[in-house]
Formats: sequence, C-alpha cells, structure tokens
Amino acid sequence: MIAKILLGIDFALTDKNVIRENMYKLLLVLGLGSVAFANYTNCKMKNENYEDVCQRVVKLGVSYSYANEFLLSCEKTKDLDEKSWKYLDPDKITHLRKNEKRANNTLLPHVPKILRHLKKYSHVYDFTEKKFGVNREIVASILMKETALGSIKLKHDAFKVCNTIVMKSKAKTPRQKWLLEMGKSNMTAVIKHCYELGVKPSQCNLPSSYAGAIGIPQFMPESFIYAQGYKNKIPDLNKMEDAIVSASKFLHEKADFDTLIDWEKLRNIAEIESDWYDFELKHQDASLVYKINKRDASPYRCYLCQKKEFSYLLEYAKKIMVYNNSSNYAIGVMRLGYESYLGLHKGKK
Repeated sequence: MIAKILLGIDFALTDKNVIRENMYKLLLVLGLGSVAFANYTNCKMKNENYEDVCQRVVKLGVSYSYANEFLLSCEKTKDLDEKSWKYLDPDKITHLRKNEKRANNTLLPHVPKILRHLKKYSHVYDFTEKKFGVNREIVASILMKETALGSIKLKHDAFKVCNTIVMKSKAKTPRQKWLLEMGKSNMTAVIKHCYELGVKPSQCNLPSSYAGAIGIPQFMPESFIYAQGYKNKIPDLNKMEDAIVSASKFLHEKADFDTLIDWEKLRNIAEIESDWYDFELKHQDASLVYKINKRDASPYRCYLCQKKEFSYLLEYAKKIMVYNNSSNYAIGVMRLGYESYLGLHKGKK
C-alpha cells in the first residue's frame, strides 16, 4: 500500500477524482507510467537545465512521462517564488550573515524552552545518543535554530523554490554556479521522491522554508536519504520524534559525528564566541574552521586554526557545518548546546 504521509505531502483529493487518482498511482507503482503518457519518450526540452534534471531523474528510475509532466507543468515550473529569491540572491549573502549572528544572540534566552524539550523527548534522545553518538544538546540546538523546535510555519513549496533558483541563477560566479547545481540536485530529489510515492506532480506539495528546506530539522530534498522514523518505518519530518532521529542520523552518517562532545572541554565557549565575532568583523574573508574556500580555492582567515587549544572545538564545529555551512551557525549551535548542558546538569555536581 502506498504511504500517504511523508514529509508533509498533501494528498487531499476531491471525491470525483479519487478513482482516477488511484488508477494513476497504480500505474506508477507497476512501472507503467510511460504507457499512461506515451507522448513523452525522451528529455528533449527548450530549457537545458530542465533537460539535465530530466536526464538525472530518468537515470534514477523515474519514467520519461512523469519527468516531462513535472518539468513542463505550468503550475510547478512557471510560477516562480520571487519572495524566496530575495533571500537566496547571492548579493544578499552579507545581510544573511548579519542575521545569523543576531539570531544567535536572540536564541540564548530560549534555553529554558530547549531544556523543557529535552526532558519531554528524553526517551528519544536516549535512543539517538546510544545509536548515533550525537549529543542531545547539539540536536536540540539545531532544531531550535532551524524552526524554533517546530513552531515556525513553513510557507513555501520546496520544488518551486528550487525551480526558481534554477531559473534565476546566472551561473557566472562560483557561488552562482553552486546555487544552480544545488537547485537542480534538489529538483531531482523532489521528483524522484514523489514518483516513488506515486503522487501526481500537481499534488507533490512539500511545505518548505524560503531556501527549500523541509520539516522541523529543515532537510533539503537531497538529504531525504538520512530521514529515519523513531518507531515508524516511514519517517515524517514534521513529527518531532522523527526529526530528532533524522537530524542525529544526518550528523552521524554525513558528518562522521559518532562520539559525544565532552562539554567540560568547552567551558570557555562564550568567550570564544565573542572573540570570533570580533575577528569576523575585522576580516571579511574570515572562517571559523576553514583555511580554503572550497568553491573557488580562495584563502580564508581561519579563526580556530590559529591555536592548538582550539583543536577540540574545531573538530566538532566542522561536523556542525556539514549540517549548515555557516561559521556563525556552527558557533551558535555550540553555544546553545553548552548552555543547555549546564541547564540539564545544574545542581547535579
């Protein structure tokens, strides 16, 4: 039986379309999609980026018919998300960095909320720490930064956001080229995901952030492979238990996070965070953990690389930056995590 709940997909149907929709799904499951839409037998399209996406999904097992219907759908590909592009435009990156720093400062007063969350879901965190070796304080801090522990409502559609990126990116600078590739790879992931579920393109609705990230842990579509349910086989990233497990699995498998942080080694994290902000203010080419920009091979001024006493923090900051490649994001998560650790162990020593 085809799963009807995964990552917030809307499967609502009008009564008159139920029979037709079920037949469509059955054809997809049986691999007869190409028979249902015999007009499409290749990926020839006017848009070369769409051709590329089509070829990618076909290689992954998606039928030509389904890929063409998705990419040639007026609803899905011609209705651009201009609001999301205002934030994703490469020219806005400096503004976003400032917002990240401001977000770190505003989240510290919410540590009590994180503590209540950790106590409520302690049984899930017991499971994930044992299975993946990722600190509960780190995962909870990430979920707080991403969606305020699930309280932020997602107002965009993942496919439309990614399609907007593909249509708007000029691909002239290294960042623009990276953005274009990100858009295409995530479009590919959405199409493959919905095809495997047997969902018509018009009903493949994945509520997302302005960047196309989905669910409480804000997974990009290409990261669906790390989604895992707590006790259910089919994960739902809008369910807190599954979000905790999935974020832990992501850090464990993609970032090699397999040993719990010894928070006692990071007692000076508040001072380090403050010094980092001063360092970043002085140097536009500053990075918390990297010496080289991987996109264009330009040099960075690496803050944590400068002193051996920072090596432990650097090791874990790099792992967190696999989740979100922002220096301010990483230092913010570490600070929130440490403050949460203190709150959990207050009075126990």
